[in-house]
Amino acid sequence: MNVEFINPFLSSMLNVMSTMAQMELTPEKPKLKDGDIAKGDVSGLIGMVSDQAKGSLSITFEASLAIATMKKMVGEGPDKVDEEVIDLVGEITNMVTGGAKRILSEKGFEFDMATPMVVSGKDHTINHKADGPVVIIPLKSEFGRAYIEFSFD
Repeated sequence: MNVEFINPFLSSMLNVMSTMAQMELTPEKPKLKDGDIAKGDVSGLIGMVSDQAKGSLSITFEASLAIATMKKMVGEGPDKVDEEVIDLVGEITNMVTGGAKRILSEKGFEFDMATPMVVSGKDHTINHKADGPVVIIPLKSEFGRAYIEFSFD
């Protein structure tokens, strides 16, 4: 797994959450993920293709963090994950991927991206679009955790 691919997504995620939701997330140690069960409750998944690589990214939020993010960004929010929270996770996935795409473009990597797909529910699965290993980076906050996963061929 090329760290040149990982760092732009991580820095974009931290930037989006800081600027859009006034939340600081602290990255923890990356590791290889076993299986395809999500660690949280709502996941945005987006496929990416370039001449150099094919892969996908997912961002998974625990329900508590997804709801707190909604409340911080919109000023109000539900008490449980609903359609608006699910849409918000898709939008955050789009913003993070867009920011990372810009950084990667500056390094000479051009990616085409699909529209994010959002999956929710306890023990939902994430099926990455690449055959490579899946790297997961936990991010902690006072409101709960998020997880970024990457897989590239």
